[in-house]
Amino acid sequence: MAAAPGETGRQRDPERTRADILDEATAEFAERGLAGARVDEIAARTRTTKRMLYYYFGSKQGLYLAVLERAYAGIRSLEQGLEVAHLNPAKAVRAVAELTFDHHEAHPDFIRLVAIENIHHAEHLRASPMLSGLAAPAVDVLGGILARGRAGGLFRDDVDALDVHMLISAFCVFRVSNRHTFAAIFDRDLLDPGRRGHYRQMVGDLVVEYLTAHVGRS
Repeated sequence: MAAAPGETGRQRDPERTRADILDEATAEFAERGLAGARVDEIAARTRTTKRMLYYYFGSKQGLYLAVLERAYAGIRSLEQGLEVAHLNPAKAVRAVAELTFDHHEAHPDFIRLVAIENIHHAEHLRASPMLSGLAAPAVDVLGGILARGRAGGLFRDDVDALDVHMLISAFCVFRVSNRHTFAAIFDRDLLDPGRRGHYRQMVGDLVVEYLTAHVGRS
């Protein structure tokens, strides 16, 4: 990629510049939403200009979509790289649940971005040329685990990969997205380090117990 028009001083690495912009834009959009985010503020944080941001991303909406795409690509890359073929199906599906748990806890901005895009009825994400690839890794990994579990008579056969993905996501997203309201009402911090191991075990147990419920029973 050629250097953006108007760049002065030392020659900048365009890919590094783009990554820096996305880092700051992620924080800005997660904090203020699409409407409230300011491109000028993102440019100032990266010591660039609004013109340069538009050179890389076309518009504020283009930058927002790039942030969303990168956020989803991050978790999908982790899912795709998860080595579970050597594990028995119960341990494998637990590993997926634990990976999701760890990722969502470490990336609260991702959870906020997902919530913001749902407010917009996913209209920006639906326009993404990457959309078709944002589901495959999660579905493929879980689908393979479920197939092995069913073949071995371990898992029930009335759920699919998306059912399991939803179950895992529901727990892991809620824990991060509802942390503050939950604490205000029940006086319990869902991200309390002292309870982390308990909750991480819990999400794995929920998925495994659900998948093995009623198997082999008349």
